[in-house]
Amino acid sequence: MTTTETTRRINLNRVSPEVYEAMMVLSNAAAKDIDGDLAELIKIRASQMNHCAFCLDMHTADARKRGISEQKLALLPAWEEAEGLFTEQEKAALALTEEMTDLTRKHVSDEVYTRAAAAFTERELGQVIAMALTINAWNRIGVTTRLPLPKR
Repeated sequence: MTTTETTRRINLNRVSPEVYEAMMVLSNAAAKDIDGDLAELIKIRASQMNHCAFCLDMHTADARKRGISEQKLALLPAWEEAEGLFTEQEKAALALTEEMTDLTRKHVSDEVYTRAAAAFTERELGQVIAMALTINAWNRIGVTTRLPLPKR
């Protein structure tokens, strides 16, 4: 028997619907005025780092529906090495997302922040930050409660 089978976890939406509703409000606010493809890349990269299978499954499916290439999805963990595949904005957002997600670094470096600030307007940068923090919150819900993958 696996740990997943022996340990029942709560359904946060059912037991704390006000938290779920607040997360949905935050998600919708973070999605305003941000390119949809960029938002999916941010969500996928943070979910990879956080090992959130539920969010990875959902957002890679959403990215495919948006037409993001299989090559880009496959190389997302190695985006820094994928010459010419990711735009400057995508690279800046991914670097920022990684530093926001990996809190063992203790802070977002000036270099990464400056790169992101140069790539986006202030409003866009705010939305990139909001998207990264929102998916990190969802990831923590997903890995803590072990959200089950949908049957396909």
